[in-house]
Amino acid sequence: MLFSSLVFIFVFLPIVVTLYYLSPRRFKNLILLISSIIFYVWGEPVYVLIMLGTILINYIGAIVVDKIKLLPYKRLALGFTVAADLLILFYFKYFNFFAENINKYLHGNIDFIYVIMPIGISFYTFQAISYVIDVFRGEVKAQKNIEKLALFITFFPQLIAGPIVKYHDIYEQIENRKETIKDFIFGVKRFIIGLSKKVIIANTMAEIADSIFVAGVSEHTMLVAWLGIIAYTLQIYFDFSGYSDMAIGLGRMFGFRILENFNFPYISKTITEFWRRWHISLSTWFKMYLYIPLGGNRKGIIRTCINLFVVFLVTGFWHGAAWVFILWGLWHGLFIIFEKITGLAKKELKPAQSAIAHIYALFAVIVGWVFFRSESLNYALGYISSMFNFSTLVPSFWELGEYLDNYKVLMIIFGIIGSTGVMKNIIEFGEVNNIRKSIVNTYLAALFLWCWCLLAASTYNPFIYFRF
Repeated sequence: MLFSSLVFIFVFLPIVVTLYYLSPRRFKNLILLISSIIFYVWGEPVYVLIMLGTILINYIGAIVVDKIKLLPYKRLALGFTVAADLLILFYFKYFNFFAENINKYLHGNIDFIYVIMPIGISFYTFQAISYVIDVFRGEVKAQKNIEKLALFITFFPQLIAGPIVKYHDIYEQIENRKETIKDFIFGVKRFIIGLSKKVIIANTMAEIADSIFVAGVSEHTMLVAWLGIIAYTLQIYFDFSGYSDMAIGLGRMFGFRILENFNFPYISKTITEFWRRWHISLSTWFKMYLYIPLGGNRKGIIRTCINLFVVFLVTGFWHGAAWVFILWGLWHGLFIIFEKITGLAKKELKPAQSAIAHIYALFAVIVGWVFFRSESLNYALGYISSMFNFSTLVPSFWELGEYLDNYKVLMIIFGIIGSTGVMKNIIEFGEVNNIRKSIVNTYLAALFLWCWCLLAASTYNPFIYFRF
């Protein structure tokens, strides 16, 4: 079920909100748990059993880890639990990839049936792993109430596409939280903002990007290639940050404070800064549960670079079982390593240097998105070649009109402005007094009606990160 669907907005959500607020306190978590399972079953009626199995594995595993006192046995219990989580993830997400590549490059003869990946398995698996590791580290106690643990893993606002919520950030809210009218109103407004990002901007950018990327590489002229990847750059940001906004807003409606997942990453001056602003929940997960355990930056520059290389290799592979995702992760990792060695990530920049650094970071990010969007490595390399084929510069001007109209141009402008934080500042400025607040509320109501009209008229409405 999509957040940006009429069924969710006008049927599922109103029913859940009504039941939640009419229920006694002791039943509120149960209402959310049942609602979350129904939400998942709507799209995955069979694979919900995989998610329930993950809950049971980590419920038992964390209790065992918590009870064992001897460190070697405690580590063994943790290892078994995390290994079980990763084996499930490996089979459903990566089995096809390894089988295909063994058959293709190692001349293997693995006879296999394509495995279908359950929606959201990467997200809820990482949440489960963070929980059992937190228990191992003594940061939290093992949750004895399986209903509460299940709610943590299945909570529908962030179940399918994040943010990745870490148990130590939210367990107190599962145990005891307070809902207020102020928070509920904030949640509604945040949901509308996220919905608008998705439906108005991301979906429009997707139309441009898809129409260009579906063509053969030989058909891409220089400016058309740049238009396609710029449109995709805006699409993936507004698609994913829009989903995160909706998740944060929905959580706040039920009294949960989910941490921010995006902080205007396209204004970054380095790739290091970009990863502090992009998909924050994932980057902090890898930092806490992979980079630091590997040694972080505590064992010299060479070991630090190796650790960063591993982290971004895994980051790319987490996003998808394909070489293009691995290359995308390594592309970012190499820039991070370069910035670590040169000290660029910590360097104080003058205004002119800052402008150059911003161009450098944005250029690296945009080129990286070509790998992320392409179906194959050959296509990605061909597309990048088209982006720098100056011999097609003049013909490109005439072809841009095939992909653009006045509305799409306007959405590109709004997308560029919106990715800088200007609109956020305007909305926050409008919250100062009642007159400004009424203007902002009218603006948000208009956005909601606009989204309603677009959803009613269109069938194109996918979320990019659902496939991860």
